[in-house]
Amino acid sequence: MPIPSMTILYVDNAEQSGAFYARLLDRQPVEASPTFVLFVLDNGLKLGLWSKHTCIPAPDAGGGGAELAIAVASAAQVQALFDAWTADGVSILQPPVTLDFGFTFLASDPDHHRVRVYAMAAD
Repeated sequence: MPIPSMTILYVDNAEQSGAFYARLLDRQPVEASPTFVLFVLDNGLKLGLWSKHTCIPAPDAGGGGAELAIAVASAAQVQALFDAWTADGVSILQPPVTLDFGFTFLASDPDHHRVRVYAMAAD
């Protein structure tokens, strides 16, 4: 059975979104053009940012309908990323809070895609 290996977000401006995610992920893309930017993360996941103006067929949906979830090891790391992203001007949709699955906060990228950082609750 094939296993998905890439998430693609449709964006208004791939270069601008690429710069945003380079800061957020603290890494440079492995591929970058005016219409597509690709990051390869340490766990092997590929994150593509594709211009919604050049994708064929054109996407129907915009940002906000799903989340890019980033797991970290501890609540302290959640808080540290929240502090760093807030200082960098990242739009925050939900400040750090404890939910049933753990400690988390929710941010938004320039295209309103949701980015959640979380640390799982201890069993």
